[in-house]
Amino acid sequence: MDDLDHFIEIAELAADTAGELIRSYYLQPVTAERKLAASPIVTEADLKAEQLIRKILQDKLPTHAVYGEEEGYAAGSDPFEWILDPIDGTIAFSCGKPVFATLIALCKEGTPVLGLIDQPVTGQRWLGVAGRQTTLSGNSCSASRTTDLTDCRFSTTAPSMFDNGLERVLAELSDRCWVTSYGGDAYAYGLLASGHIDIIIERGLARHDVAALLPVVTQAGGTLSDLDGKMLDSISPHTEDIFYDAVACGNQHLHAEVMEIIRQYRMD
Repeated sequence: MDDLDHFIEIAELAADTAGELIRSYYLQPVTAERKLAASPIVTEADLKAEQLIRKILQDKLPTHAVYGEEEGYAAGSDPFEWILDPIDGTIAFSCGKPVFATLIALCKEGTPVLGLIDQPVTGQRWLGVAGRQTTLSGNSCSASRTTDLTDCRFSTTAPSMFDNGLERVLAELSDRCWVTSYGGDAYAYGLLASGHIDIIIERGLARHDVAALLPVVTQAGGTLSDLDGKMLDSISPHTEDIFYDAVACGNQHLHAEVMEIIRQYRMD
């Protein structure tokens, strides 16, 4: 067994352990605190789930660095860094909607080599690993081959993400695509990787929001770029306060068509 297989086992163990805890909080009275961040609340489930994942990583891989949304950065001596978001979609979780996800990513020198999107209520788990086909709950999955916008399902977390002149991009895609859907956060990227969503556009994602998405989407045959069309293939150091815009599509042909719409309206 090579190191990557060992890391996959640890990532899945961490997701299993965190998922059991998250399920015990799901649909129970929520104690939430306000945050001065893009995500306005944090719950006890967020905090305890991250602590559980961190303990597993510390016990199993003590030389690896760890960065989590709730507890920040812990340095390591190896070129590996785990990036965690214990509950991506805390608002959905607090409202009882099973469209949140636990995100676990492993980066080597800034390049994500493993990404896991886990929905602990529905039991869906997407795993993307460098050089391997993305899986959904252990079975291979692939992104959509749809290239005609009129057949596409377009998703974004909220229309408020389309500001500063991008409102016309939202209007154009909503008008031309077959379906427009709101909400989903990271869970939507898993659905894209298994062919249920064709296009996602989001803005202002933090490193813990995006790191796990990259291997899941790309190893399923999808594309993930910024609004300029530059493919997202690396994650900034924890010391840099960088936010990412994301254009995810099921295939390169569709991505090129979506980018043409974005460029058209950004240049006007």
